[in-house]
Amino acid sequence: MASSRRRPSIGWAWNSRGREGGNSLRKILLRWLINAVALYVAVRLVPGIEAVESWQTFAIVAAIFGLVNTLIRPVLQFLTCPLLILTLGLFTLVINALMLLLTGWLATRFGVGFYVRGFVPAFWGALVVSVVSLVLTLVVKEEE
Repeated sequence: MASSRRRPSIGWAWNSRGREGGNSLRKILLRWLINAVALYVAVRLVPGIEAVESWQTFAIVAAIFGLVNTLIRPVLQFLTCPLLILTLGLFTLVINALMLLLTGWLATRFGVGFYVRGFVPAFWGALVVSVVSLVLTLVVKEEE
């Protein structure tokens, strides 16, 4: 006899119209595109951040940047939580710079053609990426 209890969902959620997930995939692709544009702007504005200017380079670097921010950034935020509290969140700028520096290092190791030449360019680049990402996210949300 079948149980009337619902089983916990693992992975995709199902509804009467089929599989839900297109919306989350759309969000991931949109975030990837926003990161690629923000990184392109950082390359154009910040001396010390350089890239082979092709859409493939920025697509790959945006994917690396997204993975670094998804996997490593939360751990670093947890470990530096006391500093984040003491600085009222300003230490986030340092964390963002470290994430961009790590992205540059990984891109260089993979031969992608994206270079961050030190902490100071990474700091300013992370600031540019944050502002551009914020503006583009607000513009996209307005259009929805």
